[in-house]
Amino acid sequence: MPKRIKYRKAQRGRIKGTDSRGTAVQFGEYGLQAVDAGWLTARQIEAGRVAAVHFMGREGKLWIRAFPDKPVSSRPAETRMGKGKGEVTSWVMPVKPGRVLYEIGGVSEDTARQALARVAHKMPMRVRFLQRRHTA
Repeated sequence: MPKRIKYRKAQRGRIKGTDSRGTAVQFGEYGLQAVDAGWLTARQIEAGRVAAVHFMGREGKLWIRAFPDKPVSSRPAETRMGKGKGEVTSWVMPVKPGRVLYEIGGVSEDTARQALARVAHKMPMRVRFLQRRHTA
């Protein structure tokens, strides 16, 4: 959850187009890029982090390029219509295709592939493995 937000509740909105920012590996050597659009919940982001850290052990570094800053509200079960919008139940990040979600550095390519494959199983959308482009 963000420390400070402008509005307590938000509308659902819809995800259109592809991402123009955050589409390249910036910090590590390898990354996990979203291929489809969707909502990434705070629990899914944390599950991916735990899976990667558990596999890599003490070697390498993990960067999380996703932050859930959109509140999702829902009404309690078996509640009549009206009486306003429901309370915030979870936080999500709307993900557009092309966004890099996780990055790994300081490990071999094989280790990075295996770690990010475990993270990919936790994601609600299709993702792909990326390598950093070195410009000289």
